[in-house]
Amino acid sequence: MNVLVVGSGGREHALAWKLGQSSQVSRVFVAPGNAGTAADAENIALDVNDFEAVTQFVKREQIRLTVIGPEAPLVAGLADVLRAEKHPVFGPSQSAAQLEGSKVFCKQMLRQADVPTAEYQVFHEPESATKYVLDRYPRADEDTPLVVKADGLAAGKGVVVCNTRDEAIHAIDRVARTREFGDAGDRIVIEERLDGEEVSVLAITDGRTLVTLPPAQDHKPAYDGDRGPNTGGMGAYSPAPIVDNNLISHIEEHILVPTIHHMKRSKQPFQGVLYAGLMITHQGPKVLEFNVRFGDPECQPLLLRLKSDLFELLLATAESRLDTITAPQWDPRPALCVVMASEGYPGDYQKGLPIHGLAEADQVKDVKVFHAGTSLSNTDQVVTNGGRVLGVTALGETVAAAKLQAYTAVKCIRWNGAWCRKDISDRSRLATANNPLE
Repeated sequence: MNVLVVGSGGREHALAWKLGQSSQVSRVFVAPGNAGTAADAENIALDVNDFEAVTQFVKREQIRLTVIGPEAPLVAGLADVLRAEKHPVFGPSQSAAQLEGSKVFCKQMLRQADVPTAEYQVFHEPESATKYVLDRYPRADEDTPLVVKADGLAAGKGVVVCNTRDEAIHAIDRVARTREFGDAGDRIVIEERLDGEEVSVLAITDGRTLVTLPPAQDHKPAYDGDRGPNTGGMGAYSPAPIVDNNLISHIEEHILVPTIHHMKRSKQPFQGVLYAGLMITHQGPKVLEFNVRFGDPECQPLLLRLKSDLFELLLATAESRLDTITAPQWDPRPALCVVMASEGYPGDYQKGLPIHGLAEADQVKDVKVFHAGTSLSNTDQVVTNGGRVLGVTALGETVAAAKLQAYTAVKCIRWNGAWCRKDISDRSRLATANNPLE
């Protein structure tokens, strides 16, 4: 059977690589793909924004399952178009994808479903948002524990965590006045800053049955020690020791299940991956955000640990029969992903720089290098083509061992201006048994 993966990042490389391991899959196409998917699958020069072209390709190549990787085509409604043509597709509808496409929609849903999250306010123009901050924090020198968010999609960069009043006002300017995030800044969400440990819990659901995946921890800030601007993610590891089985059960009961039930009651049933970005506070877990697709880079360590057939799991979800298959099996060893980025990211960066050492990195034991922002030159040289370029992912008997293998492979790879965080997973050593539910 043939499979189509839509997207071009590290998540899509991991999906294509894992789907290709299924005994039921004969060909994996990736549209448009990258240099890594060109090696592990077949790249197709499809404009994924042209839904008619995608539909015609699916028909022509007799695609059994389409897996939509990124959020943008989901929010634009690609899944709906394919389902209307009776093609199995893994990913939520356009209306359900608003959980990620609109932070206002998400916060309103959380409130209606009585799911724990931060208190918030919504603003339609910068003047009222600025007045709210000034009224609430009249002194410029006092701590201002706020988070300013652009309402729409902003490639993981439209969230600004603030510590001072001036930072909050500057964030409002970036979102709504200078329009740094484009139309995503049409509305502004200002919410209280939650303190605690951040964790990602992803669940696959067909709208009725829920399969919760092992927890992971992402590293959003650009630099070591969680400093610098937010990014799409600089690394991740799984499992996250702060989340034990009791906490997973609590998250399912109080966050995942109520959300899925509320979406169904609202006639916006959710099918696909529900990604809960959580803060483990002293009052228990609270939702920071929902995403409607596999996380990038969380997907890479998760799929490196997955021992079951991914195609079977995703197809059963697309066909609303998730309750008929065996629960997925996982490698007990932890996995870790280190993102290698281009100089300048998350700001401006240069493209087309030759990447060396990939073959040597692939020889490191228990390592898989997933490509994200890469392409092939006219001479078939792998070159940079994005800000986040590679996701160097490794297994190990412990998190520390996985970290050693990943960074050993990182040292093999080089291009002009390559950099990465050096502390991916270090917070796992700080995780204790201080479970807020105990």
